[in-house]
Amino acid sequence: MATVELTQENFESVVTGNDIVIIDFWAPWCGPCRGFAPVFEKASESHGEVVFAKVNTEEQPEIAQEFQIRAIPTLMAFREKVILFSNPGALTAGQFDQLVNQIKEIDMAKVHAEIAEREAGQPQQG
Repeated sequence: MATVELTQENFESVVTGNDIVIIDFWAPWCGPCRGFAPVFEKASESHGEVVFAKVNTEEQPEIAQEFQIRAIPTLMAFREKVILFSNPGALTAGQFDQLVNQIKEIDMAKVHAEIAEREAGQPQQG
């Protein structure tokens, strides 16, 4: 599957409409970003059930700002609309493949239960 270019217009629908979305925040002038691009593309072909998306931080500064992207490349992984991973820096092909597999194996029922428990423990704002 080819990677999806994310914009202000399609970001929400891509993240909410897919089980797993892995995003590469990048810029055309960034050497490490260009070096990581083939690794990202290859992984997108190997993991067809995962949506691989890219945010060009030069063209979509609002998205980068919303997620407080301070360095590029930054990888972010959503599963069932929950951010499970967010980290700056390019990964090797092996590291990235391992990350994708770990994201796929996470027990999301447990994650949602932990989030609900955390939210229940916080005082309600009125």
